[in-house]
Amino acid sequence: MELKDIQNLIKFVAKSGASEVKLEMDDVKITIKTGSEEKGETTIVQQVPMGAHHVPQPHAPVAQPAAPAPAVPAPAATDKKEEENSKYITVKSPIIGTFYRKPSPDKPAFVEVGDSIGKGDVLCVIEAMKLFNEIESEVSGKIVKVLVDDSSPVEFDQPLFLVDPS
Repeated sequence: MELKDIQNLIKFVAKSGASEVKLEMDDVKITIKTGSEEKGETTIVQQVPMGAHHVPQPHAPVAQPAAPAPAVPAPAATDKKEEENSKYITVKSPIIGTFYRKPSPDKPAFVEVGDSIGKGDVLCVIEAMKLFNEIESEVSGKIVKVLVDDSSPVEFDQPLFLVDPS
C-alpha cells in the first residue's frame, strides 16, 4: 500500500467519524484510531508488517489543549424543535459509508421533500467499501426533511430523513 493510499484512508476515516478502523491485507496490517477534534486527540496510524514481531514503542504524551466551555443552547428553541420533530419518524443509517441521494450523478434523486413513500421504497444508497447499499423505507408517509447532504459520510444510526407517518 502506497503512502498516498494510507493518507487518503486516514482522511476518509476522519471524515466518516469512525473511532477505529483495522485493515489487514497480504503482508500489511493498519490500525487507524481517531479522536474527536473537540478533545484535542490525535490520529494514530500503526502499520505493522504481518509475520514480524510487534514491539510496542512508547510515545510521548500529547499535550491536551484546554477544552472550550460548551455552548448552552437556548432551551426554548431546543424544546420547540424537539416538539416539532417528535411527531415525525426518523430514518437512520444502518451502516457507515457515503450517503448518496441519487442512483448515479445523471439520474434524479430517489426522494425529494414532500414525496409520499411506502414501506420498501428506496430512499438513498450508502456506499461502503465500493458496495452501494440501497436503503429502503421501513415506514409509509411523506418526506419532511433530508438531514444529510449528498455525497457526505454518515455513521451508523445517524439520522438521514424525517418522515411524517400521517
